[in-house]
Amino acid sequence: MQNSRRLIKMNDKNNFKYNMSFYYQSTIIYFVVFVIYLVIRGQFIEDSYTLVTKDPIIYFFGIIVLVSLLSLLFNLYKNKHVQIGDDGIHFIDRFKKRNFLFNEMDSIKISKFKSSRISNKAFRLIRIKLNNRRRPLIIRPYDYENQIELLNRFQEIKQRLESR
Repeated sequence: MQNSRRLIKMNDKNNFKYNMSFYYQSTIIYFVVFVIYLVIRGQFIEDSYTLVTKDPIIYFFGIIVLVSLLSLLFNLYKNKHVQIGDDGIHFIDRFKKRNFLFNEMDSIKISKFKSSRISNKAFRLIRIKLNNRRRPLIIRPYDYENQIELLNRFQEIKQRLESR
C-alpha cells in the first residue's frame, strides 16, 4: 500500500525531480574524450591495435570517467526530489525527508539575475525565510526538472503567504 501511494505521488504535478542532465552530459563527454585519447595514443601495427598502457594520462582519464559514473549512479540511487503539498514543502531523497510547513514560513523572495549577457534562468534563486531558522532556505529552480512550473508554484505560495 505504501509503495503504491508513493508511486502516485511521484507522478503528481506537485513533485519536481532533481535535474540529472549535468551528470549525464559530463559522464558522456568524459567517456568520449577518454575513448578519443585511447585511439590517438594507441599504436596500429600490421592491422592490429596495441594500447599503450604506460601512459599516466590514460589512467587519469579513466579515473575521471569512473568518478563521474559513480556520482551519476549515486545521484540516481538517491532519487532526490521536491514535493509541494497542501501543508508545506517536502525535500525528499532515499535517505531522509525534510518538511517545511507553510505556517513556519515568514516570507518567500524570488530573485532574478539582471544581466544582458547571461541568461537568467540558471541564476534564479528562491529564498524562503523560516520562523525557526536564522538563515534562509535557498532553492535553485534550475536544479529541478520542470523549473517553470516550480517557479509558478512558489509564486502561488508567495502570494498565499503575503495575503495572511
